[in-house]
Amino acid sequence: MTTVALKPATMAQALTRALRDAMAADPTVHVMGEDVGTLGGVFRVTDGLAKEFGEDRCTDTPLAEAGILGTAVGMAMYGLRPVVEMQFDAFAYPAFEQLISHVAKMRNRTRGAMPLPITIRVPYGGGIGGVEHHSDASEAYYMATPGLHVVTPATVADAYGLLRAAIASDDPVVVLEPKRLYWSKDAWNPEEPQSVEPMGRAVVRRPGRSATLITYGPSVPVCLEAAEAAREEGWDLEVVDLRSLVPFDDDTVAASVRRTGRAVVVHESGGFGGPGGEIAARVTERCFHHLEAPVLRVAGFDIPYPPPMLERHHLPGVDRILDAVGRLQWEAES
Repeated sequence: MTTVALKPATMAQALTRALRDAMAADPTVHVMGEDVGTLGGVFRVTDGLAKEFGEDRCTDTPLAEAGILGTAVGMAMYGLRPVVEMQFDAFAYPAFEQLISHVAKMRNRTRGAMPLPITIRVPYGGGIGGVEHHSDASEAYYMATPGLHVVTPATVADAYGLLRAAIASDDPVVVLEPKRLYWSKDAWNPEEPQSVEPMGRAVVRRPGRSATLITYGPSVPVCLEAAEAAREEGWDLEVVDLRSLVPFDDDTVAASVRRTGRAVVVHESGGFGGPGGEIAARVTERCFHHLEAPVLRVAGFDIPYPPPMLERHHLPGVDRILDAVGRLQWEAES
């Protein structure tokens, strides 16, 4: 067997490869969205697909997100597997009526007779110096809509694996792609992509004993950096990458928190009504007798996304994470 050496690859390249492989394997897979064809997408994730598969299968659309998603609903009902790109997170809001009223409800409405295999790719989160409508962390809206699966990769391998799994799913899947990780690199083999945990499974990115950082997407590398910095304080932090927000992997998260006894949830989305509240509640329900301290949250502030020059203060950083860890009632150990 020939062994291909691993080479540095970006998350964007892995996503492109996932789309290409899915389109090559299944002629019902169609990519559509604003600028996905000739331009190859504003982040170049769809680069080359129109040339290889034709504009009938990689289609530029008008600037009309509700129309894009509504068209995808019809395509899926007639047996196709549309993959929709929303270009930027906050651009997706005009399509919410289609998402909530039709995409999320179709299987339930038809008593299971009508699957709706739509993949909705949403570049999300901050850290690229974007302006309003270009840097939202909108995962709470999707998580709160029954009928959707919601995943978000933090590694190159997961970007490929989760997108392929989303396209293969008979249910609608929202793939939240962290914009600031598009150009992050890992050693990866595009010819023989390694298998990853399926949707619905979290992974421990860094084992530890002192406390658990529960996070996902763009905040994963920040938490890993914080965990390394915490060693100077004598804290050995475990980092859990959720990968899948819906379904939620209660087992992996609860097992980690029961080992460490302390937990901090980290995400870019706002704190009030954000994912951290739901996650903290689930951890408390399942781990109450193992907790040494309340579950804390480090989140984006409850404000509209700030101008680029201020976003470093808004996004959860190493210092804010370590401040939270320091408030985990360590005196309980003495």
